[in-house]
Amino acid sequence: MSYQAPLRDMRFVLHELFDISGHCALLGNGLDRELIDGVLQEGARYTAEVVAPLNRNSDEQGCLLRDGQVSTPDGFAEAYQQYVDNGWASMTGPSAYGGQALPQMLACNFHEMLMGASLSFRVYSGLTEGAVLALYKHGSEALKGAYLAKLVSGQWTGTMCLTEPQAGTDLALLRTKAEPQADGSFKVSGSKIFISGGEQDLSENIIHLVLARLPDAPAGVKGISLLLVPKFIAAADGTPGVRNALSCGAIEHKMGIKGASTCVMNFDGATGWLLGEANQGLAGMFTMMSDARFQVGLQGLGIGEAAFQGALRYARERLQSRALSGPAEPAKAADPIIHHPDVRRMLLTQKSLVEGSRMLAVYCARQLDLEHGHPDASARKAAGKRAALLIPIVKAFFTDMGQEVASHAVQVYGGHGFIREWGIEQLMRDSRITQLYEGTNGIQALDYIRRKVLGDGGAELSSLQAELSELCDAHVARPALAALATTVQSRLGEWRELSAEVIAASQRDVQEIGAVSVDFLQYSAYVLLAGFWLQAAARAQDALESATGEPAFYQAKLQSADFYLRRVLPRASSHREALLGGATCLMVMDEASFAF
Repeated sequence: MSYQAPLRDMRFVLHELFDISGHCALLGNGLDRELIDGVLQEGARYTAEVVAPLNRNSDEQGCLLRDGQVSTPDGFAEAYQQYVDNGWASMTGPSAYGGQALPQMLACNFHEMLMGASLSFRVYSGLTEGAVLALYKHGSEALKGAYLAKLVSGQWTGTMCLTEPQAGTDLALLRTKAEPQADGSFKVSGSKIFISGGEQDLSENIIHLVLARLPDAPAGVKGISLLLVPKFIAAADGTPGVRNALSCGAIEHKMGIKGASTCVMNFDGATGWLLGEANQGLAGMFTMMSDARFQVGLQGLGIGEAAFQGALRYARERLQSRALSGPAEPAKAADPIIHHPDVRRMLLTQKSLVEGSRMLAVYCARQLDLEHGHPDASARKAAGKRAALLIPIVKAFFTDMGQEVASHAVQVYGGHGFIREWGIEQLMRDSRITQLYEGTNGIQALDYIRRKVLGDGGAELSSLQAELSELCDAHVARPALAALATTVQSRLGEWRELSAEVIAASQRDVQEIGAVSVDFLQYSAYVLLAGFWLQAAARAQDALESATGEPAFYQAKLQSADFYLRRVLPRASSHREALLGGATCLMVMDEASFAF
């Protein structure tokens, strides 16, 4: 199955909706439109010509563990070397350590391309960027000097070692130990599971960031430390030195992403060093986790785009039956299935969800850029709050969306979608993990309501809703946009009321937090995307009124916005009704009554 980056839509979102050139001027990074488009174009070429052709075989071949060494699928090592040599690994790294410090607004589009071309391939580099952030923010100067530049370049890769057999979301249960040594290092012992890229043959060194307990650590999450534990300890000249006492004990045999090595990692008194303060490891872990959750959201988006492309291509080619209104293409034995209303429903659902999610992704990336690079401290703080509010939505909604869009693709293909030959069922299998790792989507929903909404009494959410309301006010008087703006404004009023009810219910009964969380996140996401579709429709209408080129593209934006508000946004109502059902109906049944 082929993949082509959706460059026209990416340029629309970057330049026409969010003015990335002005954004870059504010950040002072010197990027102009020509350079931005050049990066996108070259990223599209690399992902289409180098990465995408590896995807099918990586699923068939998988990874192999022999004598503690993991062999990745054919072609991965060469493609990864190009990834490093051409500077893709260092896109967002700090310039002080050899990075290009490019904005997340630009990088997130390339990362989406990688996810769509081959999720298994992207897994190996994905966590390195989070490791760079954690080391840069929390590491000592000595550790940064020894390890950071090689991580930034991609010559060395990073992992995140959190999960243990008995400790997944509940990190208070983890048992890995770190014993202090006289030289200031620690000996780390324990086993971690589900470690993406824990062992591989792509990079010359692997830097593991490991959660562990010091001997005198207090119980619970307040007694967790974060340590840097390299596969090879860096030598004085910056090369990989002594092999550390750690190993890959097994690789998981999985439903999807079979080209990515998911490892059991054993640490047998391995040498490591603290990142940050003792017993304060969660701060470093959340630095890495926040980036990882945003990246996983992009995985859902990339898979969704790839699935939509496949479904659209097939729907244009597959001949079955005649259109209900009569032959659409009489010269052919039957009409292409794209002429059938139900196929149109699935394709437009895919298109409106994928393109709407891309708008939200770039908007969220913009907040991440402003959080770190805005010249005004108060603006940096405001952007940080907005990004924190959005990331659980991005992670959960995008990955649910990716699975749904992949499922629609299978349906469009019919029986051909269910067999391996066409590659569509692989997308559905690959996407399933995105709803699980870096915190299941139920955990994202809890984070959204518990920490981000209840944490400030709904203040940041209210601010976001007010901004969307202003957008509606700006366009409600325009005849071509009045219906869209009125619909979105009505939903915003409902969202405000629902938010107040959710906060009040959660304060009355703690069980309500868990009972309403998933539906409230989904409701929020659907209304949020409606706001972005209004913004896209307004820009498209501006272009049509000014006779800007590509009228078909802008007309399609208006039509997609109309479809989203008529056929997708109504889903929000079902989530509203469900969460208003309360916690009692979930918790009243005795455990023994679940089975007979």
